[in-house]
Amino acid sequence: MKVYDLIGIGFGPSNIALAITLQEKKQAGYNIESFFIEKQPSFAWHANMMLNNAHMQVSFLKDLATMRNPSSHFTFINYLHQKNRLQDFINLKTFFPSRHEFNDYLSWAASHFDHCCAYGEEVIEILPEKRGEETVLLRIRSRDSEQIMHERLARNLVISIGGQPRIPDSFLSLKGDPRVFHSSSYLQEIKQFPSANRIAVVGGGQSAAEIFMDLHDRFQTTQVDLIMRARSIKPSDDSPFVNEIFNADFTDFVFNSSEQDRAEILNDFWHTNYAAPDLVLIEQIFNVLYRQKVSGSERHRFLRRHEVRQALSLQEGIQFVLHDMNTHCERTETYEAVVLATGYHRDHHKSLLAPLTPYFGDFTVDRQYRLCSTPNFKPAVFLQGACESSHGLSDTLLSVTAVRTNEIAQALMNNSNQTSVMQAKRGISTAFA
Repeated sequence: MKVYDLIGIGFGPSNIALAITLQEKKQAGYNIESFFIEKQPSFAWHANMMLNNAHMQVSFLKDLATMRNPSSHFTFINYLHQKNRLQDFINLKTFFPSRHEFNDYLSWAASHFDHCCAYGEEVIEILPEKRGEETVLLRIRSRDSEQIMHERLARNLVISIGGQPRIPDSFLSLKGDPRVFHSSSYLQEIKQFPSANRIAVVGGGQSAAEIFMDLHDRFQTTQVDLIMRARSIKPSDDSPFVNEIFNADFTDFVFNSSEQDRAEILNDFWHTNYAAPDLVLIEQIFNVLYRQKVSGSERHRFLRRHEVRQALSLQEGIQFVLHDMNTHCERTETYEAVVLATGYHRDHHKSLLAPLTPYFGDFTVDRQYRLCSTPNFKPAVFLQGACESSHGLSDTLLSVTAVRTNEIAQALMNNSNQTSVMQAKRGISTAFA
């Protein structure tokens, strides 16, 4: 069985950026053979949130390569040049392309690596391959859409699988009810409700705000309740000094801080990334609600300081027991569809790595995003997008992606050199039967 230097799980922006970095390192004489496994049947980036008029919240300069190598073939600028749109984009006078265009850029970049990515396979198990007391390789087992199992061996692993939908406790009992769905499947699911009279959107962030506006434009008469526990919708703070927390060198500052200081930093800047829509979007929602006041007709409602205490599945719809946190009163409301714009968990890697848990302890990572392991575990296992608590708020964003992949690539090369030295000392062949 062939042994890859690196196998990557997931082929979204982070691992595409890593593939680009490794390819450019190869041109400089460093040969790390990589392969990626993606469970989606083809490349797609937040496909169910490709809403009309949705735009990026991150500058196009923080693409897959520019912050690491501005002369790379894979910059957003070169993508525009290749598509004959560079002059027209300049005339837009914006740093924030549409989400549709950035998705096309990512798809263009991903297409360069079709030869080393298996789409439509879901990784179900990662097992240790031992020689004596040492784990020297990893066996990655995946299953394709036809239920055929595939096995590959790797010297190193990088996990970049994004987040898993966060479902509030009050909705856990409704799992499987098609009338309740997470924002991650919004466009796919909302098609099932072309004539809904009442829809609830639960959440207070960018996705909740975008979905509220999409429902307003999509339907002419449907009533939409936007429900959140916060007192108001607060805009994201993208002022220059605050934005410095997304600079690559700020990662060093966060990582080198004490655990208590890290927690304080995350808390201080939480609203730069969470529960903080764009100001323009907030103004659009306010305008919709104001026009209702002018016309005297209440189609939509903004239920701030409301908490869903209970959600019940009834024949006529999903019934909420809503608690008004201002008056401490409760009332019931029934909806034909419920959209949960409630964010994501980013700890699914622990489930994937369950057979390797004895080697990783509490899943602490080092500065280069490598999981700290016991001495008898030789493969390097890296995490992308799951290190916010140790590396800062930029970890789940595009902001540091290009720079992070360079750090991981350097760590991979160092690990490869160390492995080669150890094998030479012990007279072990690099081949694996």
